[in-house]
Order: sequence, then C-alpha cells, then structure tokens
Amino acid sequence: MGGVWSEERQYPDLKSNNMLGTYEYPDFPMDTETYGVKPGEHIPGHVIHRYLSDYAKKTGVYARIQFETKVLEASRNSNGEGWTLTTDSSNLATLSTRKLVVATGLTSEPFIPSFTGAELFTTSNGLLIHSRDFNKHTSRLFDKSTSVTVLGGSKSAWDVAYACASRDVPVNLVIRSSGQGPTWMAPPYVTPFKAWLEKLVHRRFLTWLSPCIWGDEDGFSVIRKFLHTSWLGRKAVDAFWWVLSSDANALMGWDRHPETMKLKPRHSAFWTGSGLGILNFEGDFLGLVREGKVKVFLADVEELGEGVVELSDGTELITDAVVCATGWKARPPIKFSPEGMDAELGLPSNAAKMFSQKDIATADAEILSRFPKLREQPKTPIPGGDTSADDTNQPFTLYRFIAPPKHMLEGNDIAFAGMITTISTPLCAYLQALWITAYLSNTLSRLPSSTLEAEKTALLHSRFGRWRYACGYGARFPDFVFDAVPYLDMLMRDLGIKEKRKGGWMSEIFEAYGPEDYKGVVGEWSEMQKKQQ
Repeated sequence: MGGVWSEERQYPDLKSNNMLGTYEYPDFPMDTETYGVKPGEHIPGHVIHRYLSDYAKKTGVYARIQFETKVLEASRNSNGEGWTLTTDSSNLATLSTRKLVVATGLTSEPFIPSFTGAELFTTSNGLLIHSRDFNKHTSRLFDKSTSVTVLGGSKSAWDVAYACASRDVPVNLVIRSSGQGPTWMAPPYVTPFKAWLEKLVHRRFLTWLSPCIWGDEDGFSVIRKFLHTSWLGRKAVDAFWWVLSSDANALMGWDRHPETMKLKPRHSAFWTGSGLGILNFEGDFLGLVREGKVKVFLADVEELGEGVVELSDGTELITDAVVCATGWKARPPIKFSPEGMDAELGLPSNAAKMFSQKDIATADAEILSRFPKLREQPKTPIPGGDTSADDTNQPFTLYRFIAPPKHMLEGNDIAFAGMITTISTPLCAYLQALWITAYLSNTLSRLPSSTLEAEKTALLHSRFGRWRYACGYGARFPDFVFDAVPYLDMLMRDLGIKEKRKGGWMSEIFEAYGPEDYKGVVGEWSEMQKKQQ
C-alpha cells in the first residue's frame, strides 16, 4: 500500500493527527481489540498501514493490485475513447482501459528546492534528503554525533525535529522568512469548553461560521447568508475565530519563552487550511525548544557548503544532514498525452489557461460578494500558498474536485480521487469513491445543466480556495477544514442519497458527524439503482 502510510515511509514516532474513532471507513471500524489503540489515543502510523491493508484485503482490492509497477504515461486513445497506460514494468509494459481513476493523491512526488552548493554539501559526505525518506536514514540521523538541520514549518518538520531531538541529536529547525511562517499547531482539545478539535469541525452549526462557497448544499443558506453578510453575523463569525485562535495560542504558550515565540503563527487560524497540526507527541516538543535541543531560525537558506548551511540572516549552521520537509509536487506523477491534455482535464498545467481573466474576475466577484470578510486578505509573501513546487500557472480545476468539467456530460472516462487535503480524509475518500462509481457508470442523480455550468462551478470552487485559505494551499489545490460536512452533503445529493443523517434537528445541528453516520450509504445507493432499473 502506497502513500503517506506506506510501510517504507513509517518513520519512528509517526502518528496521525487523528484519534481513535475519526480515522476509519464507515463500513470498517477500527476497534481497540483488533488494533490496540484506545479511546483518546492518536493512531500510530504502522496501525494505519495495517488498517488500510486489511481494508483492501476485505474489499478484494488487494488481490487486484499490480505491485512494483509505476505508470509513466496515460495517452488518450486515437478514437477518443479510453486510455493506454505506459508503465515501467517489463511484464506489463502497456495497459488499455476504458475507464481510468487516478488516485495518486497529493503526496506522491517530493519537492526539494534547488540549493546553491548542494553538490558540494553531498560530495563532502553531507546527507540531503526529503522527509519522505527519513525512515531510510534513521541510523545516521539518530547518531548523537550528528547535527541535523530540518527545513520547513509544517507538522512533518516538527515530527522529524522531535524524533531526532528526543534522542539527544542536536537539531536546527529552519523556517524560511519569505514563506508563510510557522504552521498552526494546537492540542487535541481546544476552546474554553475543551472540545475535541476533530469533532469540532464536523458539527454542522460550527461549519456555518466558516465561509464556504458550497455551504448552501447543507440546506441552511439563510443562516449562512446572515452570518457572512450582515453586520451582526460577521461580528459573531469574527468572535468565534478570535476565541479559537486565542485559545490555541494560550494553550500552546508561545509567549512563555523567547525561543518558542519564534514558532508562533503569524496570522489567524481562520486563513489556515488542513496544514493545521495537532500535538500528538509522547514528550514535550516545546520543552525541547526551550532546552535548546531544537534551535529555531526564521530565515531562508542562501547556500549549502561543506558541512554548513548558510542562512539569509548571515547565520552559518554546522550540520551533517539536511532534511527537507518542504512539501510535494501537488500534481499527478503521470504524463498525460497528447500535449495540452493536462489543461483539458483541469489539472495543474503551464499550457494555455482554461479560463479567461474575465471568467476568473467573475468568479472572484461572486466569492467576495457572498463573503466580504475574504476581502481582508492577510499580508503574506505568497498569497494562497507557494506554487514553486508545481511550476505551473493553472491550479486544479475539477468538478467536485474529482472530474474534468469538460467531460461531465460526455466522455466521462477519467476521474481523480484524493486530490484534496483535509482532516476528514477517510470520509471524503469513501464518498468520493462512491461518487466516482456513479459518475463513470452514468448513474449520478444530479448533473450540471451544461458543460458551461460544470466549468463555472469548477472555477468558482477552485478560486474560493485561493481567497479562503490564503495561508494554506488553497491556490494550488482543494484545501479545507470546516468545509468538509457541506462537501459530503454535496456529494450525497449528487448521488441521490439522504445527506442529513442524524434523525432529529437538534442532533443534526449540534452533534458531530463521524464515520458512523455514513454507514450503509453504499447499500442505500445500490438499492436505489436496483429500483431504477
């Protein structure tokens, strides 16, 4: 099984931000007896790997996997129907398929910036790796005579720094000053009410407090309009986000030490998407910072040299290893042919733009009209996220973040699964899979009225990410937190399945949605299909 939770990427101390009960599929509970994780515990990486492998075996997927095979290219067949796949396998050089689902996700290809002097650093026995390969080099990185420099301000950078420093390896944590700054971190329980953060974002009434361009799919458009367009409503929204941000800052205690102050986020949590990290370490990460075992530097890397990292503020860091927690090339690691196919499919591309400036301006105007708060953009060096890793000028522009908008009504032979980042991964993956099944079999209950409508909707949702998550990844790909429940509502309505699952209006509004609420949706959809035949 590949991806984040693959066996080869299981570095020491790796845990999910999720606790037991929130990272599982509706039809396959992760019970304590089987997997050893107790309520209130974060799920270790190796447990998630086992769980996903078990699920693949249970559903029959595992037996159909062609392991040790990489797809290099996907070419549209000359008749315009189906695809031919070119692989790196001598036993399976090419494949022909009528329908194609690309489920490579957003963490397939690591991004390592180009550094002046990188060759000198590595040829002089320096180790330069991406955090993806951390597990392969732990014997060297955990050597107490080694000095490690970690580049990045994300949770994965914290993970690497913690794993090394907790084993008495000196660590430099470098967060570039030209970027978005340190990530938002929070304990598992936040607000004065000590609410479980993962559950908090899935309570319907709290989703109303987050601007969401597809939010009306939940049927509460009047409330949403009041909260985001009226003076009183906007005050209530601002108050909620102030409380959430202030409480998280207070619980983290950034201001209690001059070194931990360097890790304090620059902007409100409002502008941060799924890059939010949750404290799930066995020990005290900030304690390691206060003790000087993790030294924090807010500067850019100017150059690498023989055993040294030179920073833009003039600091020289003597180091034996550099670990780049610098993100991913957030685009499918497959070449699509013929030339220009990426743009046609709604994928990141440098080809001629899919939409005119007028189209983009129209979408932006609608977004800012419905959500005036988004006009108050934070001052960031790179609004909407760093796109250098992708080297593209067009972000993902997919209908429902899944299907090429040009092919929604005809030629629907390709779909993309998991091209989003959210803390609601299993639920989104589960319903995306069912939506894709219906889409590829022409059985969706709700379709756009025209290709033009599909394109406008895809553009609107894509542009929303740029405005909503200016300190996240919204300008590059779908990135959301409080928007997950209405997103699931939207997919359910497309499928023709009842989206409100709680059974009463009080519980519907105030109780958190979880995997248990979507149990049986596949059966419901299958029964509906039988009745329609």
